[in-house]
Order: sequence, then structure tokens, then C-alpha cells
Amino acid sequence: MSSEFKKGIQHGIPIALGYLSVSFAFGMKAVGDGLTWLQAVLISITNVTSAGQMAGLPLMLGGASLVEMALTQLTINLRYGLMGLSLGRKLDDSMGTLQRLIFSFANTDEIFAVASSQPGKVGKRYLYGLMITPILGWALGTLLGGVAGTLLPAFVRTALGIAIYGMFLAIILPPARAKKPVRFVVLLSVGMSLCFRYIPGLNKVSSGFVIIICAVISAGIGAARYPEQEGGNP
Repeated sequence: MSSEFKKGIQHGIPIALGYLSVSFAFGMKAVGDGLTWLQAVLISITNVTSAGQMAGLPLMLGGASLVEMALTQLTINLRYGLMGLSLGRKLDDSMGTLQRLIFSFANTDEIFAVASSQPGKVGKRYLYGLMITPILGWALGTLLGGVAGTLLPAFVRTALGIAIYGMFLAIILPPARAKKPVRFVVLLSVGMSLCFRYIPGLNKVSSGFVIIICAVISAGIGAARYPEQEGGNP
């Protein structure tokens, strides 16, 4: 085992530990909504995206069309394409097309941040090590959550089920408090989501298209109201 591969594994362990709690909540919710623990684990193994999986779950259970599911995932996960373009400048010659395609599967926010922070170029051995432990942590957490969802009492499942929403709040609240443009976009998207929830007629729109509409319109209005100035600050 090369030193770079070991280094990647070591750097991926903290990410894997963080993924355990989030994927545990997803596993519990998936089983609580009617999936088996095996189906929940298969979703996590083939996706590795918390927001995408949480948004895709009601679409799958509700029988949404493939087009709606694809557009929803594209909207939610579009940032990964931008992160991949940015990280591509740090990859060394060992990262050919096949290696890049393999790594793109696990290029999550946290893995991207760790890989981007490494000094100099990064190669396939380090990146493969970096992606293995988080994937295993994500799958293991989903398995534990799915199994727990079949064994724990209902009131315990309900209490633990809010963990995933706590994670999303922990992600958006700090930047929303610190930056006015972020706060504006978050509040605008929340307001639009409430309209789709409670206004007659609008509440007939499926959840997948609600996500797409709210994300695109709120981000577009936010970009127009707070254009980026020279130097990268709005």
C-alpha cells in the first residue's frame, strides 16, 4: 500500500465519521417511508449525496417521472460539476479520463475541500484513498439507520428523524447570518416553498419541480440583486 493511498485514507476518516450521523438519519427516514434497509443502502452506495437522496426519496415513493427526477438531481447537484472543473487543475498526470470519471462519483463537498487544500498536485493513489473511507462511512451509516428504523420504537425514530433537517440548518444558518446575499436567497426560497405548500393550485405542483423552481428563481434573483463585484465579493 503506497504512502499516498494511506494518506488519503487517513484524511478521509474524519469525513467518514461525519457522514455516519447524516446517513444514519437518511437510512431511518428511508425505512420509515416504506423502503427496505437494503434499498436504502443501495441508494446511498450509488449516489453519495445527502441533499440529492433526501430530495429523491419522496419522488421515488411518489412515482415521479424520470424526467422530473433527473432535473431535480441536476439542480441540486450542479455544484459538483463546478467543483470538478476547479479541482481538475490540481490533478497530476496519473489522473487520466477513466480515473477522473471514477473519482467524480465521490467528489462530494467535503472530499473536494480536503483534496483542494493539499499542497501541489494530487494523484490517483491519494484520491482513491480519500474517497474510499467516506463512501464506506456513508453506506455503513445508512445500513445502521435502516436497521435501527426497523427495531427502535416509533417515538425514538421520530426524534432521530429530525437529525437530517438539523444538518441542513447547520449548513445554511452560519453563512446566512454572515452574508446578506445568502440570507436573502435562503429567505426567498423558503417563502416560495411555503407558497407552493399552502396556496391552492400551487400546492398541486410535485415536490421535484418545486425544488427546481425555488432554486432557480431564488438564485437568479439573488444574483441579479447582489452581483459579484471585482475581487469576488458581492
